[in-house]
Amino acid sequence: MIVAGIGVCLLVITVSGLVSARRVRGNSANYLVAGRSLSAGLVGAVLISQAVDSNATLGNADLAAGFGWWAGAALPIGLALCLLLMGLFFARRMHRSGVVTLPEYFRRRFGRAMELSASVLTVGSFSMLLAGNLVALGFLLERFVGVSYAVGIVLVIPLALLYTITGGMFASVYTGVAQVAINVVGVIALVVWMGTTYGFDAPEGLGAGSLEQLTAADSGAVINWATIIALGLGNLVAIDLMQRVFSSRSPRTAQRACFGAAAGILLFCLPLSFVAVAAVGVVGDAAADGPILYTLLGEYAPAWLAVVVISGILAATVTTVSGVLLSTASVLVRNVVRVDAGAPEMTPRILRATRLATLPMAALAALIALRVPQTGILLTLTFDLLLASLVVPFVLGLYWQRGGSAAALASVVVGIGLRLVLFVLTPTIYGVENTLLHVPNGLVTSAVDGWSTIWSAVASLVGYVVVAVVVPRRVVVEVPAALPAPVPAPAGLAAAR
Repeated sequence: MIVAGIGVCLLVITVSGLVSARRVRGNSANYLVAGRSLSAGLVGAVLISQAVDSNATLGNADLAAGFGWWAGAALPIGLALCLLLMGLFFARRMHRSGVVTLPEYFRRRFGRAMELSASVLTVGSFSMLLAGNLVALGFLLERFVGVSYAVGIVLVIPLALLYTITGGMFASVYTGVAQVAINVVGVIALVVWMGTTYGFDAPEGLGAGSLEQLTAADSGAVINWATIIALGLGNLVAIDLMQRVFSSRSPRTAQRACFGAAAGILLFCLPLSFVAVAAVGVVGDAAADGPILYTLLGEYAPAWLAVVVISGILAATVTTVSGVLLSTASVLVRNVVRVDAGAPEMTPRILRATRLATLPMAALAALIALRVPQTGILLTLTFDLLLASLVVPFVLGLYWQRGGSAAALASVVVGIGLRLVLFVLTPTIYGVENTLLHVPNGLVTSAVDGWSTIWSAVASLVGYVVVAVVVPRRVVVEVPAALPAPVPAPAGLAAAR
């Protein structure tokens, strides 16, 4: 029954993507930002899907089961914090700017070099986010369909590509709305079933009341706080989040969607942390055999409950995969290759190129997923890298006129440089073994894990402020009305123009 339910869910997702292609009508504005026509409810639904996809959901459950309630809850808390901040300070400004991708903002505010830097960093980091979702889908198909992990990843990529290439943002929205409805039912049913069948007793040291998880380094406090900070701030420059903000019908709509999604994420996701820590006592030693939520659903829960919960996770995951594929492809086409860069509007060539650009992004994510079979860790690492590089120039670029391109580039180089060095030298990543890229050494131990996130963000801030104070901001290009007013250019430069 579980296999049949998963099959039906996959069929519905595929059909929704094909149906949504009719809304595109060959218009790249419809494809990339849904014609800037979406209501707060629709945008809120796809924003919530970011936190209830398999990467975040399974990551939440696995981290809670392995390291404690706060380790898992840090994921939804961080994502909800980000949306709260986005709604308070950034959504309305960014929507009014009229840009289609986040790197366009960096070009207008800091110039072409910063646009390229932002493009490389966002595409590179989001390949990890995409990989994390592929990891979860690979485990899902391995567990319930019987195919190997690698084969599962290979099978799911064409599905995601199919409805992303055809339907674009409309496909992401339609699936997002459906999955939120399914997840509401699934989460409620799972929590009620767990409470009435097994209760919510947590092993000692793992429960929500074990506040040493937030206060003692030996209990993971540094890593838990680093997770909240990385997601709460790093996600501000998430290109898929911005894509959804730009799809709103108005700045006010974008703001309302962020507030609603922040509340929805906490409401839907925090209960999963309680389920996960309680499940440790239920499944016993089997907790180490792959994602604990899959073990609980596959071996202990009623089949109908497993179908509902897994279908919701699957739909949310494909929605996130679609959004990431779409946003990264858009950045490659519009900000790196700059197809039809001089055109006043988006053109059919941009539409075709964006669809083709989803293919290499999917291939890159698949390679990472095969190399690093982790879920929540890849989610956090994505925004960790963005926090170390782009968050400072994004925030200060909007609210402080002093800094120019030199300050922005210094912030990126200093922050990401320190983060990459610490990443390579540290033997663990958010508490798990660093299997992605680690150089054994006697200088850096796992005690640096977590602190490296905070140190790199501070270094990025210091780099921006110091250069902004020392080097005057001389030229700002393409600054829209919604962004800080440009500093007047020197008379000689103005004459040269």
